[in-house]
Amino acid sequence: MKSLCVYCGSSYGAKPIYAEAARSLAKEMVDRQIELVYGGGNVGLMGVIANEILRLGGKATGVIPQALMDKEVGHKELTHLHVVKDMHERKALMAELSDGFVAMPGGIGTLEELFEILTWSQLGFHQKPIGVLNVDGFYDGLVAFLQNQVAQGFVKANQAALMMHENTALALLIRLQTFVPQPSTKVLDALAAKTLLP
Repeated sequence: MKSLCVYCGSSYGAKPIYAEAARSLAKEMVDRQIELVYGGGNVGLMGVIANEILRLGGKATGVIPQALMDKEVGHKELTHLHVVKDMHERKALMAELSDGFVAMPGGIGTLEELFEILTWSQLGFHQKPIGVLNVDGFYDGLVAFLQNQVAQGFVKANQAALMMHENTALALLIRLQTFVPQPSTKVLDALAAKTLLP
């Protein structure tokens, strides 16, 4: 794994432990020579993890829409900063540049990014590992909600398992780096259909 996309809040959150977790994730990434790909902001947890990656000598790539350059205070000291036209282009480029994905604590935007990348995995558009850093139980409710979706027959157990979750950066990175993708039936079905075409 050479690069990791981190979704996280443009706020700091109510507890100092969130920023501490961002710095811990940055350290573990730099120790493993994993480059950061993120939303390009210099505020909140986005700024914390990017600044720590750079302080430790790592590389950080930001992807930010032009309209958010001022609102999210685009980080001007990154290794690379891509300014794109809209959110769709932002998320597509972040996914293209990354070998895996982590959601840290964040708001609605963080959840939207997490579930979009989970949906892409479920549909077989990619086979990259996805995890949430469950800092201080932040994602306990989400994990329980996914299990309820499984129990109610809306999500398959193997689909819910696509969202790995750990309480520490070290444990999560180990799972991401040792992730072995399962063959996607959707991809295999599509390939089979293609070979049957005249």
